[in-house]
Amino acid sequence: MAFDTPTLLDGSMETSLLSQSAEILGLLRSYHVKLVTAESCTGGLLAALLTHHAGSSDVTEGGLVTYSNGLKMSVLGVRAVTLSDYGAVSAETVKEMSAGALGVALEASIAISISGIAGPSGGSAEKPVGLVWFGIMKRGKPAQAYHKIFSGDRTAIRSQAAAYAFTLISACLTSGAP
Repeated sequence: MAFDTPTLLDGSMETSLLSQSAEILGLLRSYHVKLVTAESCTGGLLAALLTHHAGSSDVTEGGLVTYSNGLKMSVLGVRAVTLSDYGAVSAETVKEMSAGALGVALEASIAISISGIAGPSGGSAEKPVGLVWFGIMKRGKPAQAYHKIFSGDRTAIRSQAAAYAFTLISACLTSGAP
């Protein structure tokens, strides 16, 4: 069986993503907070970018890859009714993912969650390939949800999702809310 050998990151974004992740680590340090990630379609890419940098463990609590609905429910506490009523790619699900991540990572102050359709298949008219939902939550505050529709192949969509997640984290830290 032959396999394509795609790259993990969109080559045109690699330097920018590594730079953004270093900036986020600096912001987390300056605000004295730890971050936890809960990822689905990005499969741990956000956590990998953060932990690429030596010393990141002082502000990165960890990352949870909950690709299946079963893990979203058992690890993060996403409710079955949420998944059946709204689907895995929804505002409701990413909010519950963020809350669940904070429930697992007791030292984290901020959680970011990502769930989307990276393609090349799996999209629909209502939820096209490229649709990605993001949840972000500060401990003690309600979770917020945002979405974007990205273009390109699977690698490009995942890379763009990571970049946008960094933008949300930065906004959450510097302005109090994305």
